[in-house]
Amino acid sequence: MEALLLGPLGPILIFFMRICDVSLATVRMLMIMRNHRLLAPLVGLVEVLIWIFAAGTAIRHLDSPWHILGYAGGFAAGNWVGMLLESRLALGMASVQVFSPTHGSQVVKLLREMGLGATTFTGQGMNGHLEVVHSVVKRRDIRTAMAAVHRLDPDAFVTVSEVSAIQYGWLFPKRQK
Repeated sequence: MEALLLGPLGPILIFFMRICDVSLATVRMLMIMRNHRLLAPLVGLVEVLIWIFAAGTAIRHLDSPWHILGYAGGFAAGNWVGMLLESRLALGMASVQVFSPTHGSQVVKLLREMGLGATTFTGQGMNGHLEVVHSVVKRRDIRTAMAAVHRLDPDAFVTVSEVSAIQYGWLFPKRQK
């Protein structure tokens, strides 16, 4: 095994191990932030096992610029892959607010037809009266919801933000423990 890691495949193996462990670290941190209490530690276990092997191999070959480059390059690529993975997994919930001067009631109706909860209230914007529609959606449904809203009201101002906790409501009628 040592001969394999010392040769030209060593830096490549380190590179791909770093992609794996850094990607897992990104996903693990997001799972922690979204309170995935069982899955986050398991991902962390696999992440650290891979890291120990990659770091140990790179440290044993500090005299090789290729091994060091494989380690550093894998870290950089792992960040990119981790962000890509997280966007594909789309874990958690998001808060969507739609500000519409003319189509608020239609937006509420549309979101509810899509199976999403929606609350509306009136507001005063820079140019006068408007309706504000608020909905909490699964992150993987954000694009679909926003596309539907913009087909109905292309001028709507929409904000999306992370939701860290939800209690009660139509999504969770019973208290979460």
